Amino acid sequence: MKAFTIHSGIVAPLDRANVDTDMIIPKQFLKSIKRTGFGKNLFDELRYLDEGQPDQDCSTRPLNKEFVLNQPRYAGASVLLARENFGCGSSREHAPWALDDYGFRAVLAPSFADIFFNNCFKNGLLPIVLAADDIDELFRAVESTPGYQLTVDLEKKVVRKPDGVELAFDVDQFRRHCLLNGLDEIGLSLQHAEAITSYEEKRKQQAPWLFV
Repeated sequence: MKAFTIHSGIVAPLDRANVDTDMIIPKQFLKSIKRTGFGKNLFDELRYLDEGQPDQDCSTRPLNKEFVLNQPRYAGASVLLARENFGCGSSREHAPWALDDYGFRAVLAPSFADIFFNNCFKNGLLPIVLAADDIDELFRAVESTPGYQLTVDLEKKVVRKPDGVELAFDVDQFRRHCLLNGLDEIGLSLQHAEAITSYEEKRKQQAPWLFV
């Protein structure tokens, strides 16, 4: 998993509430569990004017030019600004995979659906809860300033605006530790690789029939 310490990037505003996981990555694209290749179908129903299919060449599909990610001013955006209850709906882990594969490193919203919120941390994507008034102000700033960027500092737990103003956010200390060090659940287990190997060797001697 990619570590997250400090990230600066262009902000893309998704100005709608209750964006569910089927909107983030539609159900027809859930056949793969490779964690990669989903970025081209992120917000598929909003980005394209036709219905996408797995393994389809998206470069030939008609774009919805009104959708935020298709507008040149938001090209290369890596911070997503969203509204309340982002990530509601089904529990598919493909949703944070798609956001990460597209290039987003952080999502800012007034609230998140619980399962999506937890899945983000497990996949190196930082979900940040900010007050609704602060989110409103950020939407106005992004709309009025092409190329608007924010800096997300996980070490200091602040979102820094271009003028230097900082918005503090809370994050669980264990999750913060894992993101700062790029540790998913497998990575956490591998920190104890020597102890695991030692235990397995002892078990082979104590109960060799289990390893036949």
